[in-house]
Amino acid sequence: MKQISADTTTETVPERLVKATIGLLAEQGPAAIKARTVASATGLSTMVVYSHFGGVPELVRAVVDQGFIELGGAFSRVVATEDPVADLFTMALVCREVARRNPHLYDLMFGLSTRATYRPVGDSGLRFSGRSAAFRDVHAYITEACGRLVGSGRIQPQEPEVVAAQLWSFVHGYITLELADHFADFDDAVTQVMLPMGVNFTVGLGDERARARTSHEAVLRSYGSI
Repeated sequence: MKQISADTTTETVPERLVKATIGLLAEQGPAAIKARTVASATGLSTMVVYSHFGGVPELVRAVVDQGFIELGGAFSRVVATEDPVADLFTMALVCREVARRNPHLYDLMFGLSTRATYRPVGDSGLRFSGRSAAFRDVHAYITEACGRLVGSGRIQPQEPEVVAAQLWSFVHGYITLELADHFADFDDAVTQVMLPMGVNFTVGLGDERARARTSHEAVLRSYGSI
């Protein structure tokens, strides 16, 4: 197990614990997230986890928030262009890249691992994503991009928030299935599945099919995929 050096970091103790937990997730998966394993990875005592977070569930919440903070940072680096459809597909690919870097963290963020749950915990303040400020900041990037799409006139007038929820659902669904190797029989699942699904989604909102495909293919060309 990798251990964080205590004398070479300027991070706070909570930040070190969160970083160590994310590292454990990447290396060993959610089963490794225990107070003693996290403490060992940081070279600190187990009690430090409890004194700073109260327990493992609260630590996990902080890890989930950090995951969304990092995703938000990735979204913030997507430069808006004159093609809102292309911008949304770029964000979808960026989200996929983030998920592939640490699939276990992504699963945790969306309640798919054994350390997370679809059912709300007793304290609503400990929900893993939908109510957290970090999640809402991420979703704001998507909603803003969907607002640009609606404002462009390429799709039928509709609420950007509703478009964003639909987009989030299809992108997250694709990423989840890809991470679970459900597209293993495809030579290039992004080109063969994700791109046409994005085109169909945009056309369903009111865009012209040829224009929607052109926008999506332009993004993949910039990524070097087609």
